[in-house]
Amino acid sequence: MDKCARRGNFAETTIKVNAEMIHVDTVAPETRIASLTTPSLVLDAKRMRHNVARLKDHLKSLGVPLRPHLKTAKSIEIARLLMETPEGPATVSTLKEAEQFAAAGVRDILYAVGISPAKLSRVVELRRQGINISVILDSREQAEAVAAASRAAKDPIPVLIEIDSDGHRAGIKPGAKLLTEVGFVLHKRGAELRGVMTHAGGSYNKSGAEAHAADAEQERAAAVACAEQLRNAGFPCPVVSVGSTPTALFTKDLTGVTEVRAGVFAFMDLVMAGIGVCTVDDIALSVLATVIGHQKDRGLILVDAGWMAMSQDRGTSSQAVDQGHGIVCRVNGRPYTDLIMSRANQEHGLLSLRPGSTAELPYLEVGAQVSILPNHACSTAAQFDRYHVAADYIVTDVWPRFSGW
Repeated sequence: MDKCARRGNFAETTIKVNAEMIHVDTVAPETRIASLTTPSLVLDAKRMRHNVARLKDHLKSLGVPLRPHLKTAKSIEIARLLMETPEGPATVSTLKEAEQFAAAGVRDILYAVGISPAKLSRVVELRRQGINISVILDSREQAEAVAAASRAAKDPIPVLIEIDSDGHRAGIKPGAKLLTEVGFVLHKRGAELRGVMTHAGGSYNKSGAEAHAADAEQERAAAVACAEQLRNAGFPCPVVSVGSTPTALFTKDLTGVTEVRAGVFAFMDLVMAGIGVCTVDDIALSVLATVIGHQKDRGLILVDAGWMAMSQDRGTSSQAVDQGHGIVCRVNGRPYTDLIMSRANQEHGLLSLRPGSTAELPYLEVGAQVSILPNHACSTAAQFDRYHVAADYIVTDVWPRFSGW
C-alpha cells in the first residue's frame, strides 16, 4: 500500500496489481450507496450470488463442471466466487486477463479468442511460469504458427479447435475436412491437441426456454460430432467445451461434453432479460447516477451518467422491447414505470418515458439519485475501474477491476 487519505466515508488507496497502480476506495462502516460519487458501478451481492448458484446447481445436476468466463468480471474477487477452486478453471478473452488472473494464483486458463501468432510469445511466457493456458484456433495457418512456437519453446502448447455450431461467428463446420487437417498439424508437429470448443452465440438472437434448449442441443451435438471426427481419424480429443449463458442455463443434456463456459450469468443484463434468460429483478449490476437538470417541455430528466458510464451498447434495440440505454430505477432497485435512458451523450444521460407510455414522468429533484440497469453488463462494467459491492443499501466492499488487452 502506497498511499491512504481519508475522503468522507472512504479512504482512497493506491494498490499495485501486477505492476499496475490502481486507485480504489476502501469502505468505512455503514457507508450508504447514497454517499457514492456518481456515476458509480454498483454490484448487488445478493443478486449475483443467486445468479451464480442458479447456474452451478443446474450444471451440477447434469454432472458437468463450469469453466466460468471472466471477461465480464475482470476482478479476482468475483473470479474466486465463480471458479471451483482458487486455481481455476477459468476462461478469458484477453491475454491481459490471463496475466492478471495468473498473477493472482489462477493456474488453469483457456484463452477463448482465436490466437494471433504475434501473441504466442505471451502464451509461452505464461506457460514458463507454470500456467496451464490453452488457446483456440480454426485455421491451418494458426495451427502451423502454434506448432512452430511449441517446437521453439520445447513445450507443446495446448489447443482447442473452435467449432462453428450455429453460423454465429468463427469456427470449423462439423464434418469439414479442415478439422482433421488442423488436428494433424497440431498433433504431429509439436503442439498438444487438447480438444474442441464452441460458442452458441446465436442463442442471443432467440427468446424463450424452448429456443435456448434447442440451441443448447445443437451446440452439444456439433461439438460432440467434431470430437468423434477427430477421434475416428486417430487424434486425441479429451476436452469437449461448450457454452453461452442462454444455452448453459437451459441445456437438458450434456452427454459427451466435458465442460461448460458462461460469463454474463453472474451479473445478467437487459439483453438477457429481453430473451427470457432472466428477469429484470435478477440483474445484479447497475450504474448510480445523479439528477443534474430538467427539460420539462421536452419531458426529459438529465443525469450525470452518459455513454461513458453506460457504454453505447444498444443490444435491446432489436428486441421486442427497446430499453434505450437502460431502465431507470429507484436506488432500492425498483424500476420507475416506463422510465428509460432514451439518449446519451458523453457525460449526460437523458431520461424519458418510453414511446407510447401513458405513465406520468416522475418528479426527481436536482441532486436525487437513480440506479440504471445496463443493456450489456460486459460493456457497462468496462467503463469503470471498481465495483461498489452493496447489500441492503450499504456498500460492504470495493473490488478493483482492470481493463486492456
